[in-house]
Amino acid sequence: MLHLPSLKLLLPSSSAPLSKTHFFGFSLSRPFLSRPRPPLNPHPPLPVLSYSGPRNRRPSGSGRGRGGGGVFHQRRGANTLREERGRGRAQEMEEKEETLGFNKRRAEGRDKSAKPKNLQLKIRKLNPVNTICYVQILGTGMDTQDTSPSVLLFFDKQRFIFNAGEGLQRFCTEHKIKLSKIDHIFFTRVCSETAGGLPGLLLTLAGIGEEGMSVNIWGPSDLNYLVDAMRSFIPNAAMVHAHSFGLTKNDDGSTLSSSVFDKPPDPIVIIDDEVVCISAIPIYPSYSNGSTLKPGDVAVIYACELPEIKGKFDPAKAAALGLRPGPKYRELQLGNSVMSDHLKIMVHPSDVLGPSSPGPIILLVDCSTSSHLHQILSAKSLHCYYRDSSQQPTENNKIVNCIIHLGPASVTKTADYQNWMKRFGRTQHIMAGHEMKNMEIPILKSSAKISSQLNYLCPELFPGPGLWSSKQSSDMSLQSSELCEDLCSTLSNSIPAENLLKFHLRPYSQLGLDRSAIPASLSHEEFIAELLSEIPEIADASKNVVQLSQSSAEDKVSNSPKDGNFIMVEEPWLSGSFSGNNAHIKKQGRDSSGVDNVGNPHSIPACMENISREDMEVVLLGTGSSQPSKYRNVSSIFVNLFSRGSLLFDCGEGTLAQLKRRFGIKGADDAVKGLKCIWISHIHADHHTGLARILALRCQLLKDVPHKPLLVIGPRPLKRFLDAYSRLEDLDMQFLDCRHTLETTFHGSLDSREDHIPVNSDKDGSKSATDIISSRSLESTLFAPHSKMQSYWKRPGSPVDTATALPVLMRLKELLSGAGIEALYSVPVVHCPQAFGVVLKAAERINMLGKNIPGWKLVYSGDTRPCQALINASRDATLLIHEATFEDNMEDEAIARNHSTTKEAIGVGTSAGAYRTILTHFSQRYPKIPVFNAADMQKTCIAFDLMTVNLADLQMLPEFLPYLKVLFRKELVADDESDEVHDSFVY
Repeated sequence: MLHLPSLKLLLPSSSAPLSKTHFFGFSLSRPFLSRPRPPLNPHPPLPVLSYSGPRNRRPSGSGRGRGGGGVFHQRRGANTLREERGRGRAQEMEEKEETLGFNKRRAEGRDKSAKPKNLQLKIRKLNPVNTICYVQILGTGMDTQDTSPSVLLFFDKQRFIFNAGEGLQRFCTEHKIKLSKIDHIFFTRVCSETAGGLPGLLLTLAGIGEEGMSVNIWGPSDLNYLVDAMRSFIPNAAMVHAHSFGLTKNDDGSTLSSSVFDKPPDPIVIIDDEVVCISAIPIYPSYSNGSTLKPGDVAVIYACELPEIKGKFDPAKAAALGLRPGPKYRELQLGNSVMSDHLKIMVHPSDVLGPSSPGPIILLVDCSTSSHLHQILSAKSLHCYYRDSSQQPTENNKIVNCIIHLGPASVTKTADYQNWMKRFGRTQHIMAGHEMKNMEIPILKSSAKISSQLNYLCPELFPGPGLWSSKQSSDMSLQSSELCEDLCSTLSNSIPAENLLKFHLRPYSQLGLDRSAIPASLSHEEFIAELLSEIPEIADASKNVVQLSQSSAEDKVSNSPKDGNFIMVEEPWLSGSFSGNNAHIKKQGRDSSGVDNVGNPHSIPACMENISREDMEVVLLGTGSSQPSKYRNVSSIFVNLFSRGSLLFDCGEGTLAQLKRRFGIKGADDAVKGLKCIWISHIHADHHTGLARILALRCQLLKDVPHKPLLVIGPRPLKRFLDAYSRLEDLDMQFLDCRHTLETTFHGSLDSREDHIPVNSDKDGSKSATDIISSRSLESTLFAPHSKMQSYWKRPGSPVDTATALPVLMRLKELLSGAGIEALYSVPVVHCPQAFGVVLKAAERINMLGKNIPGWKLVYSGDTRPCQALINASRDATLLIHEATFEDNMEDEAIARNHSTTKEAIGVGTSAGAYRTILTHFSQRYPKIPVFNAADMQKTCIAFDLMTVNLADLQMLPEFLPYLKVLFRKELVADDESDEVHDSFVY
């Protein structure tokens, strides 16, 4: 419950119209609304809360350097009349903003989070005599084959990461690997597969502490394209330490010098200090068909060479040379000469140390295609590492201790590649590419455990992930064993990589492989056995849930309505039991307008009559906010229309991996190929950084099939990112600004086409269709005309180019029509500049009696404060998916960051008359389940990752809540274990 002493209960009165429109949370002045609020009937008036508490509130946590920093900002200066007037105006504006109930500065992009930080590189005192050094595999195969693994090079005082694919943060959080200790990030290639996790990682580091931190980023010249693209949503301070090397390119992508291809450059030394020397060998693919080098084609071999290992110190020799035990012994061990204490001679390290041993050497090789292999075989820079090389003197040859191969098995298993590996002698080879064996082990144990438990409790809402298929597992095991046999028969010193596998470099006595950190493999059955031992009563809860779903299905068949006035109702809440067997039929009347009264949480809307399981389902791929965590990925919703295709609402980092966990490898590929469009709510990184990976994969899957570019709908700043990124990797997409998909625009373009209004001209003084659409779209802006928000939208460089958008909008309607969708339109919401929610409405159906059945209506809020525009758009929604970032007692925090509390999100659904509401986008301070009041949840359910809500199961959705309380009885309190470090930038 919400406990604030200064809250007053206001009941809207029809006899005394209010000067301000009220909604759950706060009151808004009329210019804020995108369109007039329709009558609330047939829904009864609902009590609404209006804040009348003290002024000048400060949100909790504002002193930690997060975004928002409070809703109000005081101005200081000399005591002059002008400044006094200025302070008066500022105070008046601040009080007005508080009345609105949201952070207006943040909504306009003017809050403290928009101010750049001076991100500093970490300065560490290096230890030349490292006691611990190793390389470690992070996320090999990712159990979903969606990204390239990362490799950690660990020293006492330095950390290096090679590649940062999507999911790296989740993996490191799972295994308590502190990314804040990273000093340098290197890329073997620059593409979404290897660098998809970089934007989120940079934002995480930028949000640490008061000032944040940055890292050095290294990669081939293609890195410049990625950096340019990320500047559209990542602070420049996080990008200033990005360094590229190798060939530079012209604006058209051509190289400045083609002669370099014939003679690859010598190794490029990147880091050379007393701890390690890291050099890069760029590999440029050789195309036999005459193709030119494209961005993203360059691969890099990294050589990591440690200093030589000094011989053992001999105290007897030191004493004979007149040295006393003390600090000079240490200096000699460090390689420095010292003066003898008793003799007038200089003592050199070679005088007192035994023979030195060469320092360990690690190579990282990413041969992604056969085109790269030819260049690797002919690279002269690698000759010094071969044991059979006759082209250089033997004394100059270097011994490589370990090679980590990041290329796919399709390349590394070829005879040429295997023969090349033999040239290194008895070097330890670790095959870290996409090996089938790695898919049998969930890379995120905590998330897999929760998924298994939820699947056991309610298989209807949490189907078994696609990777659990017994047939698929057996096939993978067979392929895995065959792969291992192939490798072992060729090279006895070659092994497949495993997550957290180490190769020790220091101390020298431990040189070699270390499997002690490899996580244990746990199956679905083992997760369930552990659950039953901890919560025995969960077995009865699972049986009750099964009975509940079966009873619901039987009632839909046996109690089919005979006419339009009968609607089936289930009311298990009235009995207080979990049996779910209290279904019965009630006759529901209709008001004069013919709209069903859905105020009762158990009445079923007319659109669900004769609904089938092949109509629509929603898969919540990511339900967390800010950054990926152990239990929740960031925002993404997959709308499955089955044979008619699919849509994505938001596409945070790791979306592809979640699709593969839900549908399996092939099923996810089919889902990506069947996408009709992707809709992005706003430019914050936790809502779109998985987009490039999805688009690149779709382009790859359909490269040999005739197809059209995928339609991406999003805010204008997203186009700047996609356009810049497209120089690096082919995304094969078509962009449509969310402002062109507002409700008036969407229907206006349809009206113009039906009325045959001229599109390209306005002869005789009449307005063209583009003029009409443009004017209509600007009528529905979020703030009043000439406000700073509208000025932001209309500023130079981001015009509303309706003429260009019209054919794209027509194509969108054709795609939706083919999928049985009547409308998809965006709704401006209160969060940041150009933030939107979305409405998806299905076309009408005809039942067996020939009667028209209204189509279902799905609404997704994106990130927002409760706002009237979204309430209006959600009228009588079949399903509302609304963000609920904070618990009820964190209302100040929600206002400062323009998010919603749980109670406010529920209030939006209640006020709009939505049949069911699903809460999502939870703060990572609630790692497993958010804090909520069950009394408010009669039409509401909590979202979890991979939760699958079929339209046919909406009826039972709230009734599942008591069983969730049984499963998470220990976690139904706030948990502060999460570290929302980059909130100041992402939010």
